[in-house]
This record gives sequence, C-alpha cells and structure tokens, in this order.
Amino acid sequence: MKIRTMRYFISESLQSFWRNSFMSIASIATVALSLFILGIFMTMVANLDYFVDNLESQVQISVYLKDDLTTDQVMSVGKRLKELPDVKEIQFTNKDQAMDALKERMKDQPGILAALGGKNPLPSSYEITFTNPEAVKKTAAIVANYPEVESSHYGQAIVEQLFKITTIIRWGGIALIIFLTLATLFIISNTIRLTVFARRKEIGIMKYVGATNWFIRWPFLLEGLLLGFIGGLIADFALFQFYEFVTVAIHESLAFLPLVSIYPFMYQTGGILLVISMIIGAIGSTISLKRYMKV
Repeated sequence: MKIRTMRYFISESLQSFWRNSFMSIASIATVALSLFILGIFMTMVANLDYFVDNLESQVQISVYLKDDLTTDQVMSVGKRLKELPDVKEIQFTNKDQAMDALKERMKDQPGILAALGGKNPLPSSYEITFTNPEAVKKTAAIVANYPEVESSHYGQAIVEQLFKITTIIRWGGIALIIFLTLATLFIISNTIRLTVFARRKEIGIMKYVGATNWFIRWPFLLEGLLLGFIGGLIADFALFQFYEFVTVAIHESLAFLPLVSIYPFMYQTGGILLVISMIIGAIGSTISLKRYMKV
C-alpha cells in the first residue's frame, strides 16, 4: 500500500470521526462501558482463580507414625517421603512438639489436659505439602502402605469437593469471559452500524464510481480501531481506579482474604482489554459495513 493512500485513509477516518462526533462519542462510551464490565469480570475470575490456588496450596497430608520407632526408622520415612513425586516440602513434628502445640490450643480448657493424667498419647508425624495438589490422593495411598505409618489423613471428602469446586470456577470463569466478549462485540458492532448507516449514501456513490471494497473499507476499519483504542483507554483507567479502591477496602476490612496485587496484574489486564477493544472495534466496523457493500 502506498504511503499517500494510507495518509488518505487516515485522513478520511479522522474526518469521519469529527464529522460524526455524536456517534463517535456514543461508540466510545459503549466500548468503554462494555470493556469496563468485561474487565470487572476478568478481575473477579482472576481473583477467584488466585483464591483457589491458595486453597489448593494449603492441601496437605498428615502422616502419623507408630510409637516406639527408632530414630533411623523415623528418618527413613522422611527420606522416602521426600523422594515421592510432586512433594514440595515435609515437616516433622515429634511427640513432645505435638503436645506443646496441643497445650497452647487448649490453654483455656485445662480440664481436658488434666484428663490425660500427664501422659502423651499424640504420635509423631510428618506434614507433606505438594507442588501439584492433584497428587494428594495418590500419595496418601502410597504412604498408607509404609510399615512405620499408623495412619494418614488429608480430609478426603473436603479435598475432593474442593477440586470439584475449583474446576467449576475455572471453566465457568472462562465461559463467562467468552460470553461477555461476544456480547461486547454485538453491542459495539450495532453501535458502529449507526455510524455506517448515516454514511450509506456516501458508500453507495463510491461503489458506483468504481471504488474497490477495500478502498471503502479501510477508513472505516481505521475509525473502528480508533474508537476501540480510545474506549479501551477509558475502560482501563476506570478499571484501575475501581480495582485499587476495592483492594484497599478489602485489605482494611478482610486482611486475610488473598487478592491479586495491583502490579503487574492491572498492567497485564489493561493491555489485554486494550487489544480486545481495538480488535472488537475493527471487527465491529467490518461487520457493520458488510451490508452496505452490496450495491
């Protein structure tokens, strides 16, 4: 494409933008609002996924050892646990440490401790955390067969329900984002269609004098990109302010709740929304123009 031709296309798209300023502002507002709503749902899905990852990372197996094991036997169990696949970390707690922890938890209920009569019925144990939470069930079955192990516990029912919920959240989030993206495309293309409709006679005249489809299409395509870009910038700014306000409010009232930090998450989300807005603007213009090219 010649530079002079490209300049003409850019000039035409800018002139159209200013000539139809009311419709341009309406299109930008639609893009901004639609992308802002889409951005809110994207941040919600991202934070739900982050929350799920935090829950999964806390899934662990408690391996309780039999009494009267020698030090070598206890260390042997620890060595074998470390060699298991997907094991991130193991932590050993001996009988005395387990009793100290129990005393700390039950310090307001001395009657329960007194009922033990000075005896320590608690076993030594290993706590295992994983790089892949899906490995919990398989590892628990392996560990249960160790001759030195009395029992292993990982809250089977809770963990299985957790994995089901996390799968639903992740796939549901993806489906929601796809749906909102398509809805945004539909809204924006219909808004831009009003701009194209206002210029239908101009398009018809250009077709009659021999202009090619792409010669007519390029200014509208560039205009759609411009509308999408400006709308995307406004949506990014509004989303950044909204997310910053929400994270500060939640950290002040629910400090324990894990949230994705603003940086670099908002830069990444903003970049994605900006690209989406430009693509949607270009596609919206193309879809809207298609009907009036058939002259």
